[in-house]
Amino acid sequence: MSKDKRKDDVIMNEMITAKEVRCTSDEGTNYGIISTAEALKIADELGLDLVLIAPDGKPPVAKIMDYGKFRYQQEKKKKEAKKNQKVIVVKEIKLSVKIAENDISYKVKHAREFLEEGNHVKFRVFLKGREMANPQAGVDVLNKVWPMIEDLAVMDKEPKLEGRYVNMMALPKKD
Repeated sequence: MSKDKRKDDVIMNEMITAKEVRCTSDEGTNYGIISTAEALKIADELGLDLVLIAPDGKPPVAKIMDYGKFRYQQEKKKKEAKKNQKVIVVKEIKLSVKIAENDISYKVKHAREFLEEGNHVKFRVFLKGREMANPQAGVDVLNKVWPMIEDLAVMDKEPKLEGRYVNMMALPKKD
């Protein structure tokens, strides 16, 4: 539904209500300020569309172009940009204050694998019940984890209390 609305945002041809427009063409020809009817006649003779580019201008700016071709090129550019986009994956590793040493090393092993794959890793220490009274215990657990991964990672966020969690973000080091 929003795509249909976006198509309607483009004011072209007979939908232009301004009496006169500052008119240019795709090839760079500048027609100057002419009446909308005259601009439509020129566009019709060339077999092209008159598209309003800057409706807020005084007078509004219109361009004579092949709108179908223009829209196709815009879609193509969007797809190309999307293809070149890198998706950031954030893996989350949950810990607790009373975690055993071997459990920490097991979870750190997974974190190292994630970092080697180029993923971001978010460490979360969940504070249960009375542990909320001493959030420093969560920070201590994360400070114990950090030396085990610092050769592969860069600390993006220092250990910080957020609600019931103490969070730390680790990003893979750039080569």
